[in-house]
Amino acid sequence: MRRTFQWPAVLSPAAPSQDPHSNETESNGNHPTPSAASRRNRIIFGGDYNPDQWPQTVWDDDIRLMREAHVNTVALAVFSWDRIQPEEHRWDFDWLDLIIDKLGHAGIAVDLASATATAPLWLYEAHPEVLPRDKYGHVVGPGARQSWSPNSPVFREYALTMCRKLAERYGRNPYVTSWHMGNEYGWNNREDYSDDAQRAFRDWCRRTYGSIDALNAAWGTTFWGQEIHDFDQVLIPRYMGADAMVNPGQQLDFERFGNDALLDFYKAERDAIAEICPDKPFTTNFMISTDQCAMDYAQWAHEVDFVSNDHYFHEGTLHLDELSCSDALVDSLALNRPWYVMEHSTSAVQWKPLNARKRKGELTRDALAHIAMGADAINFFQWRASAFGAEAFHSAMLPHAGEDTALFREVCALGKTLDRLADTGLAGSRLQRSDTAILFDAQSQWATRSQTLPSGKLDHWHDVRDWYQAFLNTGMRADVVPLAYDWSGYHTIVLPTVLMLSDADTRRILDFAQAGGTVVIGYATGLVDEHFHVGLGGYPGAGQGLLRSMLGIRGEEFNIIGPQADGDADAIALTAAEAVSDPTNSHTTATSRLWQNVISVTDPHAQTLAFYHGDAADDWDLDGVPAITRNRAGKGIAYFLGCDLDVNDLTTFIRLNLDATSAPPNPDVLHTVRIGDTTAFDFYFARGKQGAKISQVSGEPLVIFRGSPGSNTGSYTLQRNGVLITMRNLTTPCADE
Repeated sequence: MRRTFQWPAVLSPAAPSQDPHSNETESNGNHPTPSAASRRNRIIFGGDYNPDQWPQTVWDDDIRLMREAHVNTVALAVFSWDRIQPEEHRWDFDWLDLIIDKLGHAGIAVDLASATATAPLWLYEAHPEVLPRDKYGHVVGPGARQSWSPNSPVFREYALTMCRKLAERYGRNPYVTSWHMGNEYGWNNREDYSDDAQRAFRDWCRRTYGSIDALNAAWGTTFWGQEIHDFDQVLIPRYMGADAMVNPGQQLDFERFGNDALLDFYKAERDAIAEICPDKPFTTNFMISTDQCAMDYAQWAHEVDFVSNDHYFHEGTLHLDELSCSDALVDSLALNRPWYVMEHSTSAVQWKPLNARKRKGELTRDALAHIAMGADAINFFQWRASAFGAEAFHSAMLPHAGEDTALFREVCALGKTLDRLADTGLAGSRLQRSDTAILFDAQSQWATRSQTLPSGKLDHWHDVRDWYQAFLNTGMRADVVPLAYDWSGYHTIVLPTVLMLSDADTRRILDFAQAGGTVVIGYATGLVDEHFHVGLGGYPGAGQGLLRSMLGIRGEEFNIIGPQADGDADAIALTAAEAVSDPTNSHTTATSRLWQNVISVTDPHAQTLAFYHGDAADDWDLDGVPAITRNRAGKGIAYFLGCDLDVNDLTTFIRLNLDATSAPPNPDVLHTVRIGDTTAFDFYFARGKQGAKISQVSGEPLVIFRGSPGSNTGSYTLQRNGVLITMRNLTTPCADE
């Protein structure tokens, strides 16, 4: 387990005089490496740079404009394997030497990729066996990204040769300050059904289970007569027919295997370079937004020197809230240390059905929001908009229309702002923790995709996002923390659709509550264990009934509704418990539209906070059945939300049960704090279309973007997409919003 922390250096604009490709040691006085101060105090700003798409006559102009925009780092050679190795036995580093020299002499550092995200066509022609296959047995052809099997020993050897060549060439180059391994591992090869994958999956099962009896027990192979008598009989879950349902334990292990295969490939590439160049930090770009989280990044984060993420915005009212939710998870993965935005967009992308541009101010607002959530690096895909290819209409820092554009001017202004913030000592400060952790588990997200669940509409990650937004609606902010990490220091934990809980994790939850914590269990949490086995004795069955006992309830069935059943109600109302005893006060307090647990209260100390109520509830035999409960668990409290609720209803639940603040904060504002050694930085973002007003702000204003000071000292008005950043010493209280 690597889990070091090294941050990439930022170069001084002064150019070293010695040939940077020399293998001489760096202690000769003519070949300085960036200073330690530059590592601590600067915010990295730049993006993917693809000079191999352009004639060399463009390169000097690129660098001139990069300096104008305050760019200090670029990612280089991400998709350049075919330019570096145009033939199997011919290598061409001249162009890469030249552009690295030009960038370095301009004070622009290079985050050098391993160049293995896409292989050259000659490799596919010589070794078509390196291509992955889909579940139908179709070969996944070359021509896009990641058209290779991570399980192919042939491909691995070629890729590691490339890594070693790059390390030998640039390992001592002072302009190369970090290594960018691969690119978005799993984007096109997350699931590989090739023959190499079949062999590797059998080996993975041997290592994981040790005996065939243990595997049979984990997969429950006695169902449908699937018992396996030898590891050589283990199959990957290829296509089995249009109506077939894959064994969920087998499918879940195949997901784990795919994650592990790509992680192992990343580590092999990293280690090949580290053997030659051990002193520069390694990273790879995760893909975390609440529309994707392909890997179990709680595992991956242990293997990088600094955490990096690619984030692309979600249009509409979710834009800022979704960004901060995703970033909250990234900050937790980084263990609250600075992390790196490897890619985001200046405006529209080109890969959605509708590609909305960013509105006025959103380019800057989004970048500063990433900073507010703990990032110390802001990078875009890409520097110069491509004139051709699949991403030609993807926005860039320098658009097709050139430098005389509003977009490029905003990029330049952002670069100046980031430099000004760095001058205040912001870089290296850490995001202040919340009192509440929403727990996320990538493997539970994979499990919700199973075709064998009571509903195919479960989405753990989207439920995390809904809870996160609901906390913002109350004026509070929650952290998003991997289930596998340590969350014992929080006051409250929320488990939304954490479908899968092991006995050990269930015990951790109980211990947390008994020590005085508040636990909120969602409607589809703890239904199966890590092998997709259902706990017996009633729902939720996690921990051999331990979770159910803590909650003081017992579920017998799930009531699944929806608009697809003609004539049946597609929504069921909830009413507060006190209204049931006094019909004159009866009113709907919330509405469930998908999933209702049919439960009874088993602990005499447990309270029912809301019941299902009304004609629709009566039609489904739910009228008067408990919907939301609360129980004492040792020194703590355990809530059970027995049905799905929308964001507005979750907001109400939080306000009534979890809001411990003495004065109501401002729900129109996203407020975060970054803490340095002696200084705190407060970030305020207007969440809605109408902007926001903030009062009693203390500290020195550093940035007022799309906003203005009010008539009273410490008051500000923010327009839509407005941002206020202030700096104060740590003895000064933050704003009364």
